[in-house]
Amino acid sequence: MTDCININNKNYPIKLKKNVIVICLDGSQKEYFDIAIEKDLMPNLKKLIIKGSFKLAHSAIPSFTNPNNISIVTGQPSSVHGICGNFFFDPDSKKEVMMNDPIYLRAPTIFEKLHKEGLKIACVTAKDKLRTLLGNGLNYENKKAICFSAEKSDECSISDNGISNVNEWLQKDVPNVYSQELSEFVMAAGVKLLKDFLPDIMYLSTTDFIQHKYEPGHVNANKFYEMFDYYLGLLNLNTSSIVITADHGMKSKSKDDGSPNAIYLQDILDKKFGINSTRVILPITDPYVVHHGALGSYANIYTNEQSKIPLIIDTIKKIQGIDVVFNKNEACEKFQLPPDRTGDIICTSDENMTIGSSMEKHDLSGLNEPLRSHGGLFEREVPFITNFKELRPRIGEQIYNYEAFYYAINNAGEIL
Repeated sequence: MTDCININNKNYPIKLKKNVIVICLDGSQKEYFDIAIEKDLMPNLKKLIIKGSFKLAHSAIPSFTNPNNISIVTGQPSSVHGICGNFFFDPDSKKEVMMNDPIYLRAPTIFEKLHKEGLKIACVTAKDKLRTLLGNGLNYENKKAICFSAEKSDECSISDNGISNVNEWLQKDVPNVYSQELSEFVMAAGVKLLKDFLPDIMYLSTTDFIQHKYEPGHVNANKFYEMFDYYLGLLNLNTSSIVITADHGMKSKSKDDGSPNAIYLQDILDKKFGINSTRVILPITDPYVVHHGALGSYANIYTNEQSKIPLIIDTIKKIQGIDVVFNKNEACEKFQLPPDRTGDIICTSDENMTIGSSMEKHDLSGLNEPLRSHGGLFEREVPFITNFKELRPRIGEQIYNYEAFYYAINNAGEIL
């Protein structure tokens, strides 16, 4: 192949015959689409699927937002790019570190590399926690890159985002971070950017506020996908190369009475091995925990007593509601994780269970609906929808959400 560039061990054409659009619909498992399509709420998506395809892919593990968005924009799992959660525990400093700064990125994004080749890049995210990571390496001074979040759309500047006065430009106020409107802002901005900015590559990443609150088929969930379909219809469906996927799925994690179904693992390990003998880190934790209470289905466990790791693993395996438990080496090999940012032990929970640290550390006052969450193996299956039939050049039998740009860009390339 000529006129291509190798980015993180994948080849991408740099001469495109059509623009590329990848949309990450946060927390969108297949059933949301199935029900909305059946109720005739998504006519544009239905037309797109007839022309293209609706396949299923696997997300990166843990099935959380940050690791998978960064996997999507680098084309690789977290063993390559280093972002394996919102938080990791640094054994040297004994501190929990939030990985929302580009200094923690270990690989360039597809955007950065293609931007340097002269392609125009547009990226809109719902929350600002992703924006600095996704926009890393972009040069806004040459007017060929725009990257901003709906959450902080009122703070945009040419120097930091490639655009200013976003709210006036879009004729939309800054939305509440806990609302459907945050995702609608992303979609509306994408439609306008496509017309005004004419990007070669565009990435739109929504938030899973609705998916955390409402199960597939709920009237409010259906309204979300109807809204998405409206904006999808305003994109260049026939003249763009489009992939729609998700960072992770979502499952019900509540008891019959509606209360959260959780294993408070730190409390169990403290009782068994003593206080301060282990440390449970939940990578789902971030500044936006109102809708999930920092309860997810994946946990890192650290210990200063390495000789006790087999005993700790055996203890966790016996807890009802735990799915899998691995030591660091096993976990890194199986899930392609960075060893220095992975616990001595990792575990995931069953389909309808979450893992907490200590009960007292979780503020569940914001959970007005039964808990829905993600992070484990039961939430790794995600849609992979394209407006083209064939995925080529095919990488392997199993499709991953982080192959979205690879297939979309190769489909748009002049040379296949």
